[in-house]
Amino acid sequence: MPGVRGAVCGIAGTILILLIAISLHEEPAELPRMAKDLKTLQEDYRQLNKSCFILGASGETGKELLKQIVESQLFSKVTVIGRRKINFEDEAYKDVKQEVVDFEKLEEHSAAFQEHDVGFCCLGTTKAKSGEAGFIRVDHDYVLKSAQLAKAGGCQHFNLESSKGANKGSSFLYLRVKGEVEAEVEELGFDRFSIFRPAFLMCDREEYRPTEWMTRKMMTPMAYFFPTVLTVPITTLVKAMLNNAVLQSDKKVDLLENKAIHALGKMEEEKKC
Repeated sequence: MPGVRGAVCGIAGTILILLIAISLHEEPAELPRMAKDLKTLQEDYRQLNKSCFILGASGETGKELLKQIVESQLFSKVTVIGRRKINFEDEAYKDVKQEVVDFEKLEEHSAAFQEHDVGFCCLGTTKAKSGEAGFIRVDHDYVLKSAQLAKAGGCQHFNLESSKGANKGSSFLYLRVKGEVEAEVEELGFDRFSIFRPAFLMCDREEYRPTEWMTRKMMTPMAYFFPTVLTVPITTLVKAMLNNAVLQSDKKVDLLENKAIHALGKMEEEKKC
């Protein structure tokens, strides 16, 4: 329908303009110097026998994150925490533990968050899918409560997938909620808190979202000519999360914008060149 296509194009165009405006204020990526090569850092990390949990493993980022964690064997124990059990057909996932929880009653599932050294939070929905109240409940309330339980359960390093442009003072609901939850999780005082602010995520979603589909079509040529400005492949984001973990930064809070995510995610590729 012409009217629907026009509306979708209008929304996609607005998103594009917003991301361009935000990109103009992004600081250059600065990565810590490595005393060892990445493979050595990964092996050293494996020797620590750390355990981790993933929130949002059924989503696009969480799914890729779980895949790369299983393949890399960086963690001695991996737990998926979600509202329903995921059926894994691949034998590689046989040791992945699953905890099914009711996010509306998370306090009753505190045991699921105990005895994990590292947490990865990839929870998220959209206002279009869940409504304003539903979006706030998932992207703020569920995230914050999960972080609180993780902290109480002994988690030392909490990783949060946020969004480019997140700002608690923003007039845009999406960016404001993302900024608010960043600030509130930081106040919990994790030994290490890593915030990832990716730009538009490039992936082929199983769930069809018209606005994202149209935006992705518009972004594809931009991603080719300006790869670190407005987009990031989900595989690169996930590699950045794992590379950041093994770097063992002394900083209490890591704020990783889109350019830093690209740089971190491509560390291994650059070493091979």
